[in-house]
Amino acid sequence: MSEAPQSGWTPPPGRTQKLVLFTGFSCSSHCHFCIDLNKRDLPDKSSRQIVEEMVRAKAAGVEYLEMIGGETTIRRDFLPLVKTAKTLGFKDIVVVTNGRMFAYPDFAKATVEAGVTDLVFSIHGPDAKLHDDLTHVPGAFDELIRGVANARAAGLERIFGNCTVVKQNMKRLPEIGALFLGLGIHHVEFIFVDPTYGGAYTNFHGLVPRISEAAPYMRETLAVGRRGGTRDFVVRYVPLCHFPDDLDQISEIREVATFRTRHWAPDFQNDDVGAGRAIAGRGKTERCAGCALYDRCEGLWKEYLRRCGDEELSPVKAQAPTHA
Repeated sequence: MSEAPQSGWTPPPGRTQKLVLFTGFSCSSHCHFCIDLNKRDLPDKSSRQIVEEMVRAKAAGVEYLEMIGGETTIRRDFLPLVKTAKTLGFKDIVVVTNGRMFAYPDFAKATVEAGVTDLVFSIHGPDAKLHDDLTHVPGAFDELIRGVANARAAGLERIFGNCTVVKQNMKRLPEIGALFLGLGIHHVEFIFVDPTYGGAYTNFHGLVPRISEAAPYMRETLAVGRRGGTRDFVVRYVPLCHFPDDLDQISEIREVATFRTRHWAPDFQNDDVGAGRAIAGRGKTERCAGCALYDRCEGLWKEYLRRCGDEELSPVKAQAPTHA
């Protein structure tokens, strides 16, 4: 068992009010692992509903608006919605995307001009073969790579990334990290796949790696980022006992210190996401008792624990006091 280190990351003062606004579940990709894979037939929100939610969020003090799908950029009203968000005065207007629409330079330029402040590109493989296989779209990788270049050429500076960790790509995570660095993307979330619903629930054993097998590759990817000059490669949805030396690069620890986050989707509303995960999605077991990181850790997905047990969890010893 490792000893708990001291974190080198200092949270900012106060917390920003954040809304993750799901515009619908329609998507131009078909990622095998998507948590919303079984929701594609649900109706997307109307333009009016989205605008009303933006107005309600702004009145509640939300400053950080993140638009997500499905794939928000394929909506016919995407650009007008971005312009509305800008008019309402959101400080941050963030779009999470598979990047394919940004392969069109005019679309990338129009998006930046409409007011998007940040783009988060989802990349799940270091090359076209793996990424296209996981997204089930031939040519998707080449489109998103062009999309990153087009967004940057349009003048957007805040370009970020994410990657879902599944069996098929876990061993290649360091390569994916190197790809992000090569694209000039230094803020990236590497997300252990959520098997609570969707594709990873239906095909759990085909997609969900053992955390003890995935964690070493995830840790090495954090090291790839550090060697590349960034500590903003972070991991998400992992038990801290597998990352005791990387506490400043745990996404949830940063998130709960930085944001009060709401999720508003077509089929649910969660007004305190940090607290909600502990209730609905993730959990700890008796093996976690006495762990020095217990209060900071969200544990593992409950569905993972149900199917795989808790033998991979190992309590971290408290750091011994030092004496002058």
